[in-house]
Amino acid sequence: MNEKQLNDIAVAIVSEHKGILAADESAPTIQKRFTSIQVESTEENRRRYRELLLTAKGIEQHIGGVILFDETLRQKTRDGVTFARALSDRGITPGIKVDKGTKSLPLHPGDKITEGLDGLRERLLEYRQLGARFAKWRAVIEIDEVSLPSAHAIHANARTLASYAALCQEVDLVPIVEPEVLMDGSHGIERCERVTSQVLEAVFFELDAHRVLLEGILLKPNMVIAGMKCMQQPSIEDVAGSTLRCLRRHVPAAVPGIVFLSGGQSAESATAHLNAMNMIDSHPWEVSFSYGRALQAPVLKAWGGQENNIARAQDALLTRCQLNTLARQGRYVSHMDDSDCYTTHPLQ
Repeated sequence: MNEKQLNDIAVAIVSEHKGILAADESAPTIQKRFTSIQVESTEENRRRYRELLLTAKGIEQHIGGVILFDETLRQKTRDGVTFARALSDRGITPGIKVDKGTKSLPLHPGDKITEGLDGLRERLLEYRQLGARFAKWRAVIEIDEVSLPSAHAIHANARTLASYAALCQEVDLVPIVEPEVLMDGSHGIERCERVTSQVLEAVFFELDAHRVLLEGILLKPNMVIAGMKCMQQPSIEDVAGSTLRCLRRHVPAAVPGIVFLSGGQSAESATAHLNAMNMIDSHPWEVSFSYGRALQAPVLKAWGGQENNIARAQDALLTRCQLNTLARQGRYVSHMDDSDCYTTHPLQ
């Protein structure tokens, strides 16, 4: 394990107010998104769409890393350049999703466990040869108002995340550790904070037990937020305050960066919450983003599968990236229209 290299990569991904573009949708997920714009999910259409994202001009000023899917890491631009090389040449670090998705946790109704550890060491070596420099593993934590998650589910997912992280660092890949407490359901923000605290405590206990170098990871947590069906939704300021309080209690300062998932929030809400957190004092870690849908939703709508819409779609991506860079600095004005916000507060 090259400790300096791992730290250098992790720091570079979240440097200069940059964040991560999550473009690692599985085949079923990308099919749903293509169906919403009436585009068939063929391999070539997926390649065309990913090329649109990864070659958009100017995103390298705002994006430090891109998470790719296995298929995408093996694909090339129309000019014959691998996507990993195309990103690296622009100073963007290529990454790879390595988990195999979730299954029901045996004998624990409602709980989930993420699979994919079998054969992971060999897959990681191959991904590094293909150009990846970091990886991502998502643990899904189901939550309700009373019984979910079980203590066993929390600890089982924490151990799995730590095992994955140790395997990554063994081959000099930076692991993104993603324990996601879902925002489905009707639970309140207080319940989310309690469960998120329990999850983070377990995750960092296991990372330490597995001898994972904290300086060589990035944490991708959920924001502390009420369930989508909760009758009382918290304010932007409440989400920011609760999230930071939870993180300060459980995330060591050695971690270079926290890159939030958007978790089903709208593009505007995810950016507004990130902005509010960066307006609150200073933090021991970079507070950034690792957004998928929150960056891509406007892009898909603008593209619609049409070649003559590529420039328009890339402009939509660049705008979302610019706005999240503003949020990284606490300079995004959430009560304004997004386009007005960027025009009023240009990046320096």
